[in-house]
Parts: sequence; C-alpha cells; structure tokens
Amino acid sequence: MEHYMNALRSYADFSGRSRRKAYWMFVLFNTIFSIVCNAVDGLLGTMFIGTIYSLALLIPGLSAGARRLHDTNRSGWWQLLWLVPVIGWIVLIVFYAQNSQEGENDHGPNPKEVALESATV
Repeated sequence: MEHYMNALRSYADFSGRSRRKAYWMFVLFNTIFSIVCNAVDGLLGTMFIGTIYSLALLIPGLSAGARRLHDTNRSGWWQLLWLVPVIGWIVLIVFYAQNSQEGENDHGPNPKEVALESATV
C-alpha cells in the first residue's frame, strides 16, 4: 500500500525513476480498487464511482508508468503504445517488467542503489 500512496503523492511528477516493485504494487492496488469500485457500481446500477476513480487515477497512472520507463532508460512517451492494440500492450508490459538500468542514466540515479546506500549509512 505504501507504493500506491507514494505514487498518489507524486501524481504529476513525470521525472525521475521508479523501481519495478513500486510500479507493480501500484498497478496491483489500482486494479483491486478498480474492481471494488466497479462492483459497487454494479450493485448500485450506476457507472459513476468507477468512472470517477478511473479519471482520478489517469494522471498518477501515467506518471508512474513514465517513471518506470525512465528506470529502463526509455522516454515516458513510449506509453503511447497503449493505443496500439495487443502488440503495443505486450511491448509495454515487457518494458515495465525489465530490470532497472544499472547506475545513473538520463533520468537520474538508480533507485535501488540509492536505497542500498541509505540503508548502509
């Protein structure tokens, strides 16, 4: 839940890098909350709650995806592949699942290394 809340706190921060675990935990909790919202909508016979939730999480989801792509040294613009059915989705899932690029890249220091350094100090 911590990773989900961190993504919401930095909802419009498209810079920097995000670890693989942080991104996938955000996706997991976002999926769970979406299912709950849609279930409540189904019980109420509306589409209001799920729609509001989806709109509220649009920008945080895009920023989390951009930071994850930055961690693999790719531009956040690669997210436009979501508009290409099936093939684009597969490519993005592979990009999101790849390990972090070692060391510093164009988007900042490796968050794994930063976490290790702060843990040893």
